[in-house]
Amino acid sequence: MAPPYHFRTLFLSDVHLGTRGCQAELLLEFLRDHDAETIYLVGDIVDGWRLRRGWYWPQLHNDVVQKLLRKARKGAKLIYVPGNHDEFLRNYFGSHFGGIEVCETAMHEAADGRNYLVIHGDQFDVVVRHAKWLAFFGDWAYVTALAANTHVNRIRRGLGFSYWSLSAWAKLKVKNAVNFIGAFEQALASEAQRRGADGVVCGHIHHAALREEHGVRYINCGDWVESCTAVAEHHDGQMEIIRWADRIRAAENEPQPRPAAVAA
Repeated sequence: MAPPYHFRTLFLSDVHLGTRGCQAELLLEFLRDHDAETIYLVGDIVDGWRLRRGWYWPQLHNDVVQKLLRKARKGAKLIYVPGNHDEFLRNYFGSHFGGIEVCETAMHEAADGRNYLVIHGDQFDVVVRHAKWLAFFGDWAYVTALAANTHVNRIRRGLGFSYWSLSAWAKLKVKNAVNFIGAFEQALASEAQRRGADGVVCGHIHHAALREEHGVRYINCGDWVESCTAVAEHHDGQMEIIRWADRIRAAENEPQPRPAAVAA
């Protein structure tokens, strides 16, 4: 087995352990193949909203937790910045659990000297802050879309087509969703500027991005429900979005080499 690829820092968000939509198996593969000196868990790692409505915790979800704890025991620094779905952890800022530090926000200094505000981002979502019932409704609608997406993709696979994300398509096509994403990015960029940071690393909206936005570098980790993305900092400070599901699908679609001919 090849050794894990080593980064200076990894950022993961919106894993949603405790839900049927969580791609725990893919995340476990990713964690086996990648190590880092520091790992930021940028919120919604555990989905407390869903677990309160009905318990769902298969072995794979437990394996992900154990893998993260094992990385901490082996010397990786793990920092957990809770989001709205794991807001129960916001009662424990400053605490350590199995080597994982819980923080409200963090300031990460990259190898190139840039400072990044690390924050989940729900604090800048007006719906989550002021109309929580609507946020719960949106969560239900999202789960329903994921269930529909599963059936659609089962048919697509049968017809030989690649994976297609209904909710991701909707986010990019529905005008209000596009406007929301733009306003969210601007709000996070403004907060980073207010705190004197060069950039922001966040999650929450399940839409991976890495670009200069409103005068700062805006980085969104994406999610591990559909896109299966993470953000990695190389040892020179360069930031990269790793699209793990795309890499896995590309590897699966690569033509296999023909076996060598055997001499008679």
